[in-house]
Amino acid sequence: MDNLLVEATDITPRIEFSKHTNTFKIIGKSLPEDVKNFYNPIIQWFDTYSSQPNPETHLILEFEYFNTSSSKMILILLNKLRDIHRRGFKVLVTWSYPSHDAEIEEAGEELEELLNIPFQFIAKD
Repeated sequence: MDNLLVEATDITPRIEFSKHTNTFKIIGKSLPEDVKNFYNPIIQWFDTYSSQPNPETHLILEFEYFNTSSSKMILILLNKLRDIHRRGFKVLVTWSYPSHDAEIEEAGEELEELLNIPFQFIAKD
């Protein structure tokens, strides 16, 4: 399975997905003009991965900011992670957020409650 690497821009996050190194990271700002065009390849990659996932999957989400459209795509991705978890695989979401941004922290807490999968929260300065 090929890696997925997308460099960050001013309006899109960096994506680092590698089954081989067990690296699954989304880092930066997410407010693309065409959210489906940006996130669909990521979701398709994760669909392929989820058919034969690693024994443990650790997804790192480190957002500086994300808009409502992005949050819907993030939820789709996290639902796929929940499906992996329901099949008996270990999963963990690290939700990293700016320490001064209560909205991003709360969004992560709401997702944790909604999805019922393990999250850890890290406030960054």
